Amino acid sequence: MLARTGEAFANPTLERIAGLMDLLGQPQRGFRAIHVTGTNGKTSTARMIDALLRERRLRVGRYTSPHLHTMRERIVVDGEPVSEERFVAAYEDIRPYIEMADAADEIPLSYFEVLTALAYSVFADTPVDVAVVEVGLGGTWDATNVIDADVAVVTPISIDHTRLLGDTVEDIAVEKAGIIKPGSIAVLAQQPLPAAEVLMRRAGEVGARVAREGLEFGVAHRDLAVGGQRIALKGLRGGYEDVPLPLFGAHQAGNAAVAVAAVEAFAAPGEGDDRLDPDLVAAALAEVESPGRLEIVRTGPTVLVDAAHNPAGMAASAAAVEEDFGFTRLVGVLAVMADKDIEGILEPLEPLLDEVVVTRNSSHRSLAPDDLAAAAAAVFGPDRVRTAARMDDAIDTALALAEEHGEPSGAGVLITGSVVTAGDAAHLIKGE
Repeated sequence: MLARTGEAFANPTLERIAGLMDLLGQPQRGFRAIHVTGTNGKTSTARMIDALLRERRLRVGRYTSPHLHTMRERIVVDGEPVSEERFVAAYEDIRPYIEMADAADEIPLSYFEVLTALAYSVFADTPVDVAVVEVGLGGTWDATNVIDADVAVVTPISIDHTRLLGDTVEDIAVEKAGIIKPGSIAVLAQQPLPAAEVLMRRAGEVGARVAREGLEFGVAHRDLAVGGQRIALKGLRGGYEDVPLPLFGAHQAGNAAVAVAAVEAFAAPGEGDDRLDPDLVAAALAEVESPGRLEIVRTGPTVLVDAAHNPAGMAASAAAVEEDFGFTRLVGVLAVMADKDIEGILEPLEPLLDEVVVTRNSSHRSLAPDDLAAAAAAVFGPDRVRTAARMDDAIDTALALAEEHGEPSGAGVLITGSVVTAGDAAHLIKGE
């Protein structure tokens, strides 16, 4: 599978994946679905939706991307990644049809198209009651968009993947709006005005109902708590008070509000239906995890890994660290992809970090450390920037710098810049 064209391959068509779905007997029609797109927060929101649905005693499949450690993390049933044995068996089952689809088109199926077909086949064979499906890239032409979901979720849209999606928020919103289907319910996180206008126009064109954060639902209140926060949510059907959320940051509270609204819309699409059981909401969200999203992987000093990889995501993560952690000294480890807005990623970190160690991650797309160091020096000043050729050396350097001028209890290290960076760091520190 990895020998196929990668996920960032730009060939905007659903013809290949639709042809494969025909050969497989349309497995994506065998279950209901909630489809999730947006720029930031998709995976965390999908995990929360999954937890809420499973708390309602539904059998749930979840398909998300990218992964931190193994591609099996992307295909989850009943809260657990599919086993190695099932992954291989499912692939062998659909391999002949993949080969037929390859032969029918000048361009073979991509890695992501094959993985999407594999996920839909696993969900249909299980069978699941509902699948929570995260878009890989964009929406309209994304391989996942061969489903017609009951609920389309759009998390906050900002600038990212400009080479493939366009260089304005409006252009990007046009691509993401493509998951909103006729007769569905669109659950929209708070959006920049140009994105909101595009999404509302799409909903009107296809006759979809709309629920908007800040109007029909939202975060009513939030307080910091040990290990996360406690939140009060205004749902589509009523309020949910004193809900524990073991994740950091206002953005995660917003993701929780979106997730609850999505499950309300899925469970009771008609007007005037009862709210979800408040105890169910509290129990589900109290146990939710989002690996690689301000995840504490070590204490003494505290080490956080975070998958933020664009300016908006980094700004949200930086605000959460500043609000939730009382660091007296914080050192960053940064490795980013070469095609990203490097300056935009660095700027939110400048007031937060005392020093930064730049390195590379395990992806071939990772920006060379010397190039990243030059960009970082322009933002932080050269005296605050160190360079390490390897991630493990960068982490060791950052730990030493964090403890250099203070007690370990007040020192911290933030490792960020990419999902791959977060996964590499967690593997090195936790041995996963």
